[in-house]
Amino acid sequence: MRFLLTDEQREFGRSLDALLTAADTPAVLRAWAAGDHGPGRALWGRLADAGVFALAVPEAYGGVGPLPVEAAVACVELGRHAVPGPVAETLAAGVLLAGAGGPVAEKWLPGIASGAAVVSLTLEGYGPYAPDADAADAVFTVTGDELRLAPGPGEPSASADPARRLFRPEPGGAPVAKGPAIRAAARAAGDTAAFATAALALGCGEELLRATVAYVKQRTQFGAPVGSFQAVKHRLADTLLGLEFARPLLYGAAVELASEVSRPGAGAGAGSAEGSPGAGAGSAEGWAGAAVAAAKVAAGEAGYAAARTALQLHGAIGYTEELDLAWWLRRARPLRDVWGTPSACRARVLAG
Repeated sequence: MRFLLTDEQREFGRSLDALLTAADTPAVLRAWAAGDHGPGRALWGRLADAGVFALAVPEAYGGVGPLPVEAAVACVELGRHAVPGPVAETLAAGVLLAGAGGPVAEKWLPGIASGAAVVSLTLEGYGPYAPDADAADAVFTVTGDELRLAPGPGEPSASADPARRLFRPEPGGAPVAKGPAIRAAARAAGDTAAFATAALALGCGEELLRATVAYVKQRTQFGAPVGSFQAVKHRLADTLLGLEFARPLLYGAAVELASEVSRPGAGAGAGSAEGSPGAGAGSAEGWAGAAVAAAKVAAGEAGYAAARTALQLHGAIGYTEELDLAWWLRRARPLRDVWGTPSACRARVLAG
């Protein structure tokens, strides 16, 4: 069995890195946080042209997915460049609507694949907030076996990441689909959101480490670069180890999700986070869900540890919003906690 990315997958990641490097994402982030979504939507369109959002949409609706490994490659790059917008939620919505089927899938999935539709959502067991609902074309909510289209984004709530605004969707809205299939689709969507968030967290942590290593090579103290001090080296090495240990868990979860998709007669999902039912321990769906939870807790904790290292080694300058790195610092903890807190993910791994 081959456990390395293919040449095509690596080239896909490199092409996204080049696209995002040229896009000046810090400026896009600042505009997004100020309520100007124009530059972010333009970047979203370019990412869609590269095939990012089609990865979660079935071919029958204009996508190429689901392709979890390629989605992981894409989300790591989007996390490394701190792309604003409900990336994980839009990918999860692709899985949710594909599982729901019917008119709602036919209406929204082609737009998700093409980048014309930005979507946010809430699922039972994952909290009441829909990230970036004010910038979304649709906000879906799932309650029990009912899928609803929220009538509005609702009121904003405080967020640690100013470029990731949180909203409680307005209640009500007519059901657009209902039945047992919605519960299964919501479980699969929750796994997809957690998986994509894990990849975003890993990419965020990698960029924090890269920027910190570059900084400690330049900053001098006592006539020597601070990066030459043993305590600094050890802190950076620990950070690197955390990120590198998370990477195989992320791609292992991608393989599990891909196997689940290709399994004849496979269900729509594999369990979910605390507060909602999961698949039985030892089942194929349970293994995939546990793999996603393991990846989420490892990548989330590693990304947050990278943020703490970056803040400490940058010193007081790390607190300033003028420093681009501050946007990555403020993103790491929300990515750790959203779509499955560390405690919830650990409990799910132990449950198998």
